[in-house]
Amino acid sequence: MGMFKGMCPCVPLAIVIVIVGASANYFNSAGDDSQTPAGSEQAAATATKTTDKAANPLPAGTDRWRPVATYSIVARDGKTGNLGVAVQSHWFSVGSVVPWAEPGVGAVATQSLVEVSYGPKGLTLMREGKSAAKALEELTAQDEGEAYRQVAMIGATGEPAAHTGDLCIAHAGNVMMRFEDGTVISVQANMMEKEGVPEAMVAGFNAGRGEFPERLIAALIAAERAGGDIRGRQSAAILVVSGEPTDEPWNEKLVDIRVEDSQTPLHELGRLLFLHKAYQHMDAGDKALEVGDKRRALTEYRIAAQSAGRTEMYFWTGVALANAGLEKNAAWWLEQAFTDKETGDAWRELLQRLPASKLFPDDKELLERFLAIGSDADATEDEAADKGDSEEK
Repeated sequence: MGMFKGMCPCVPLAIVIVIVGASANYFNSAGDDSQTPAGSEQAAATATKTTDKAANPLPAGTDRWRPVATYSIVARDGKTGNLGVAVQSHWFSVGSVVPWAEPGVGAVATQSLVEVSYGPKGLTLMREGKSAAKALEELTAQDEGEAYRQVAMIGATGEPAAHTGDLCIAHAGNVMMRFEDGTVISVQANMMEKEGVPEAMVAGFNAGRGEFPERLIAALIAAERAGGDIRGRQSAAILVVSGEPTDEPWNEKLVDIRVEDSQTPLHELGRLLFLHKAYQHMDAGDKALEVGDKRRALTEYRIAAQSAGRTEMYFWTGVALANAGLEKNAAWWLEQAFTDKETGDAWRELLQRLPASKLFPDDKELLERFLAIGSDADATEDEAADKGDSEEK
């Protein structure tokens, strides 16, 4: 395969970090399974590789090239076993190229003068039983452009591996770290404005607050504050999957968010992650209703609405509650949708279409009662909150 086939620019994602134990171990970046205690001079020397030497001629037959810079993090969460990749770059749609992950198998970030095939091929090799280190070693051995590649992999059991080619554009390097709670990360960056970005990402991950996805983004934010890509910023992405293997991998993609083009991609990534979690509460409310847990459902719906406040959330919550026989609760939620000045009429029309699709009770009187609400919005905020939150007996 040609060295620059499918080449595109890549960037690592950042994650909000939960404070973890202070003691940790650096892994070396030689691509094997050994590790060196944190703080040793040897670890500092091997963990980060700075490529200041002059570039050699490109391989024969290469008639075009494009420097693709990025910084990223791949990780396994010690608490949940979940696997994740986050990345930011000054390039359009970095999330379509750099991050790869498969439930119960591993995660990969492929960047620099990127060879995209490291992602799917690395996952295949790990699925077949190879360690991350062995998978990466096999792929770099077959790649005539390995000196331009920067790749990190992590297996489902937490073994990491990383490669920063000798010809990656400075400042370039990678650091691998294991924390006291069992969390393992690899952070890597190339074409950075300053040295020390990978180390800053480790510190950012260690100092951050939040769950696993937020911690990933925190690492990216730390990279940006340490100087980031010398060219600036444009796109970002985060991908998190379950650490458990499954026959339905589409159901185990826990987070998959991309910011394709933005002046502030990390800010937008954080906003979308917050919104993503609000919709997760909506899903949790639906699942609670399915098992008859009305109190839990109302709590989940309320959290979702308070987090995002989207009119559509109110509408579908009202529909779900009506289908569960909670008419009074449903009336309050539907009223919030029907009284929206811009879209209220559309929600009223949509409700009338649902019975034909068997998504709402085929009860003409019930439907008329719901359609009549909202014409006189005279309920106080306290009364409205009571109607929306109080479980009907």
